[in-house]
Amino acid sequence: MIDLRSDAVTKPTPEMYEAMCKAPLGDDVIGEGNHPTVHKLQDMAAERMGKEAALFVPSGMMANLLAVKLFASPGDRVVCQDRAHIYQMSVLAMAGANSVALRTDKYGAIDSDELRIALQPNPHFSPAVLLCLENAANFTGGTVLTPEYVARVSSIAHEKGAAVHLDGARIFNAAIALGVDVKEFTRHADIMMFCISKGLSSPVGSLLVGSRALIEPARGLRYLHGGAMRQSGVLAACGIVSLEKMVERLRDDHVNARLIAEALAQIDGVTLDLDVVQTNMVWFDIAGTGLSGEQFVAGLEEQDVKVIQQGPTMLRITTHKDVSRQDALTVIEIIKDMLNRSHALHRRRREGSALFMG
Repeated sequence: MIDLRSDAVTKPTPEMYEAMCKAPLGDDVIGEGNHPTVHKLQDMAAERMGKEAALFVPSGMMANLLAVKLFASPGDRVVCQDRAHIYQMSVLAMAGANSVALRTDKYGAIDSDELRIALQPNPHFSPAVLLCLENAANFTGGTVLTPEYVARVSSIAHEKGAAVHLDGARIFNAAIALGVDVKEFTRHADIMMFCISKGLSSPVGSLLVGSRALIEPARGLRYLHGGAMRQSGVLAACGIVSLEKMVERLRDDHVNARLIAEALAQIDGVTLDLDVVQTNMVWFDIAGTGLSGEQFVAGLEEQDVKVIQQGPTMLRITTHKDVSRQDALTVIEIIKDMLNRSHALHRRRREGSALFMG
């Protein structure tokens, strides 16, 4: 099976399994110093992101929820990208915040003038207290916001009295894509998160990262939201391997995604924008092939390939460490063959219909 549905389907590496077995364990809830492996991961994450402290949490969803709740009381306004994961997956609603989702361009960038207006104090609305950015941006195709852009909009937010949260679930993909240090993005954010369970291949978890003054109350919020993990060193040990061994290899995923994207762009009936294929995702539309999204997905599954459907005819392919270059080439040939057979079938039906009408 070649599973291209998400980079969250990655399996732990052999080194991670070994690290699980050998990890020193403690209790991550009882008190400071009781879990050496978790503390090591948190310290590594904070240093890597250029922040003071970090908190290990079960999921990216929880990390984003905690970040919003640290700044926004129920009814406060939170500004975000219209296609941001934090908005699409209802994190803002769960936090009780009033979200203002601003229209973005194809790369996921908000217009600076529109942002200023959205953050402007208004007597008819609650104050805007937080700007949320996503980088790399899932629902715009894995596109990357540049450090210059992040710096500019963060400055606008701070001028207007709002804090900045960076949903960096795939922040290392963004850094690899542009060839910059990850701190070039994170230094502009008051708080941020990143996942170790996607391209970095750990089985579970994300890190919420910021100042100690923010991370300490986040620890209490994590507990209240059911995120307390006891002997979580078996998971944190994998995260340590992720940060030490799995970051640089993300560029292989980007190369494989580009390989698939360029091949798909040459197929009749397939529509995609190569400009937005910047990391490890390929979003493409098959409306012109005559197949529905359901038919396309089912046809691939019959040949042991899994992709994810994002709309009636919109599909997403995501590459990761368990997808080799040969896997990518195999998928290209399977898709070409399936669509060629579909085109031939439609052609025969049209010819048959013409003969019948004649």
